[in-house]
Amino acid sequence: MATLDGLPPLRDVIQRHGLDARKALGQNFLLDLNLTQKIARTAGPLEGVTVFEVGPGPGGLTRAILSLGAKKVIAIERDSRCLPALAEISDHYPGRLEVIEGDALKADFEALAPEGPVRIIANLPYNVGTQLLVNWLLPKTWPPFWQSLTLMFQKEVGARIVADEQDDAYGRLGVLCGWRTTAQMVFDVPPQAFTPPPKVTSTIVHLLPKATPLPCDADKLERVTQAAFGQRRKMLRQSLKPLGGETLLLKAGIDPARRAETLSVEEFVALANHL
Repeated sequence: MATLDGLPPLRDVIQRHGLDARKALGQNFLLDLNLTQKIARTAGPLEGVTVFEVGPGPGGLTRAILSLGAKKVIAIERDSRCLPALAEISDHYPGRLEVIEGDALKADFEALAPEGPVRIIANLPYNVGTQLLVNWLLPKTWPPFWQSLTLMFQKEVGARIVADEQDDAYGRLGVLCGWRTTAQMVFDVPPQAFTPPPKVTSTIVHLLPKATPLPCDADKLERVTQAAFGQRRKMLRQSLKPLGGETLLLKAGIDPARRAETLSVEEFVALANHL
């Protein structure tokens, strides 16, 4: 079977290196190289761009990103079993793939980022995807070090990322993403595209940073959204009691009898700014 980049088919690579996807690591391997190319193309032209990838596994998406002309891929992988397969890709693209063995949740992406445009493209492990996204959304300085995020999530998480106050899926994640980014779900990926197939449909989400989001302290916005959505069925005067309750709400011009899911991003920012 011919491949798009002259490297062996991924099924052969997985078999040769004895790689089985491990649930404990949130792994589901994506083997269709046409599909990985479609994901990489969603990030836009990659010439001259450095790409961060998290959890490359056997390297299907890594290969797509490199074949589309990325200047460099910095891949963070905690599963040492995958390193020999990634080394073969590195040999095929000399000087263009750097693999860092470690936990992406502990990585300082900003410190690793070189000069020039940086994008993040990843089929994120299910068990850490949301926390990684929040980390990338809430750096102290803005605009961030990245130009865009092109990420795969479970479809229900994707719906939460793009939701606003008119959607059932609206919550803390929708507020944080809506505050600092423009986010859209681009296309779904069915379970049968993976080995092993997960029990859920996945989706690709593309996020672009807003140049000038509403002024707000990220830590305060996190505190307000956590308190409000932590007891989302209660009136805000009750759920926000630890943060000032009715007094805080009236300062921000918000009816204390409202519930968290009815507030817009702008209203949450107002609450944070009065905290």
